[in-house]
Amino acid sequence: MTDPSAATAVTLDIPTGTVRARDLGIPFDGEPGPWNAITDVPGLEVGYVTLVSDGPDAARTGVTAILPRGRDKAGMPCAAGVAVLNGNGELTGRSWIEEAGQFQTPVAITNSHAVGAVHRGVDRWLAEHDPATAAQWMLPVVGETWDGYLNSINADLVRPEHAIAALDAAASGPLAEGNVGGGTGMNCYGFKGGTGTASRIVRGGDASWTVGVLLQANFGSRHELRVGGHPLGRTSAAPNPMETTDWFEREVAGAGPAVPGAGSVIVVVATDAPLLPDQCRALARRVPLGLARTGTTGSHFSGDIFLAFSTANEGALASRMGVPTGTVQTLEHVSWGGIDAFYAAVVEAVEEAVLNALVAARDMVGRDGHASYALPHDEVRAAFA
Repeated sequence: MTDPSAATAVTLDIPTGTVRARDLGIPFDGEPGPWNAITDVPGLEVGYVTLVSDGPDAARTGVTAILPRGRDKAGMPCAAGVAVLNGNGELTGRSWIEEAGQFQTPVAITNSHAVGAVHRGVDRWLAEHDPATAAQWMLPVVGETWDGYLNSINADLVRPEHAIAALDAAASGPLAEGNVGGGTGMNCYGFKGGTGTASRIVRGGDASWTVGVLLQANFGSRHELRVGGHPLGRTSAAPNPMETTDWFEREVAGAGPAVPGAGSVIVVVATDAPLLPDQCRALARRVPLGLARTGTTGSHFSGDIFLAFSTANEGALASRMGVPTGTVQTLEHVSWGGIDAFYAAVVEAVEEAVLNALVAARDMVGRDGHASYALPHDEVRAAFA
C-alpha cells in the first residue's frame, strides 16, 4: 500500500500566473471581496493537504479544513443551517446543527471513504487545541464527495494525521483552487473539477458584510455545463473518458456504464453578517440556484449538501454543561425584510466558485490510467470574445 505520508502536502501556495474564471472574460454579478474567496470573511482560515502519489495504490485525494473563527476560537459556536438538494452524500454533525442551530468545531471536506479518518483527526486536533471543548463532546462537521475514478478510494490513503496537518496549515489570504485539498481527485461536468471559492460584499447604509463560499465540485454531466449562458459542455473538444468509456463496466461485474452526472458537491457558505440559525438555513437553500446557473439538474447519484454559518454574535449560542436554568442570551440579526441581498450574494458566489474550480483544475491521470481533462481555457475565451 502507498504510504500516504510520502505524498505531496500542498497548503495555501498559489502558483504563479494562476488564472481564475473572470480572467477568461466570464462576466459575473456582484462585488467580490479583496481575495474573492471565503477567507474574505474576517477571521476565517482555510488549510489544505493534497495527496498525490503513485504505487500499488494511486493517491489523488486530500483534505480541506475550515476554521470559521480561526485556530484561537476553534471551539466557539457559529449559528448554522443545512440544506440538501439530493441526499446521496454525507455531512457529519448535521443532526446537531438541526437541533441546536449551531456547531462548535472545525469543518472539513474529503473523499467519501475518508470521512471517518478525517472526523477522528479533527477530534484529535481539537483535543489538543481546545481541551475545554474536548472534555465535553465533539461533533465535527465533515463532508465528502467521491473521487474513486482517479483515486484508490478504498486504500485508506487519508489518515487522521492528514486532517490534523490541514488544520495546522489553515490561514487567511488568497486560496489555491482546482486540484487541491479534498478536491484533488474530483471531476465536474465531465471535466477535471475540485476546489473552488468566491465571495461577495453586501452593503447596507454605512455597514458592509462579506458572504464567502468554498465548494468541492464533483457533480454534473458534460452536456449540462453552461458558462455565462453558453452551453460549453456540449461543444467542448476536450476528451471525456469518465462518461464515454466502459471503465465502470470493466471494474464492476454486471454493472452498466457509469452514469453521467454522478458525483457530489459540498458547499460551505460563511458570513460575518449577524444571522439567526433559520436565516443561515435560508442562505443554504439558495445554493442550488447558483449551481443551476452552471447547468446542473441534480443527479440522483449526486450528494448535494450545503452548510451556511455566521461568525457574528461571538459567544452566543454556546452549549455547555452547568449553565444555570433560565440563562438568557441575546443575538443580533439581519432583519428578514432586508435579507434579499444576502441571498443574491450566495447565488452569485456559488456560480463563480464552481467556474473557478473548473478553470483552476488541470488535467490529471490517476489510478489504472484513468484520465480527467480540464475545461480548455481557449474555449472559454472564445465564447466571451
